[in-house]
Amino acid sequence: MIKKIMPSTYFYLGVGLIILVHFVFPISRIIYYPYILIGIFPILFGVIADTLARSLFIKNKTTQKHSKMPDKFITKGIYKISRNPMYLGMLSILLGESILLGDLITFIFPLAFFIIINLFFIPPEEKNMEKKFSKRYLQYKNKVRRWI
Repeated sequence: MIKKIMPSTYFYLGVGLIILVHFVFPISRIIYYPYILIGIFPILFGVIADTLARSLFIKNKTTQKHSKMPDKFITKGIYKISRNPMYLGMLSILLGESILLGDLITFIFPLAFFIIINLFFIPPEEKNMEKKFSKRYLQYKNKVRRWI
């Protein structure tokens, strides 16, 4: 069931739930103004990382669907820093949103997103990359970290 839902769905669900939980259960504020403004930076980083990664996929005309076998192997640009910059971007945006709202309970959602992506999406994607690009992908995997 988890794998049938696109990672972006978990991201958008997280964005919405963070806002909902913030207003429904505003019980444990841990970050206050002006420090909540620090949340802008991870959001900006996330938007930039995700945009750069997606633009490379579009430019190289390869699939962004996690369930499909990859047809291209991208190692330039932001992929020199992270093997999963789109996921990193989404996680960063969720984390920034939680910081902006400042409630402890909202941090559950970036953590849940991280766990779901790490357990259910990245391993099968890496297996597909190893099948398709074998030694070349393994060398890349040894040089570039999964997240950052």
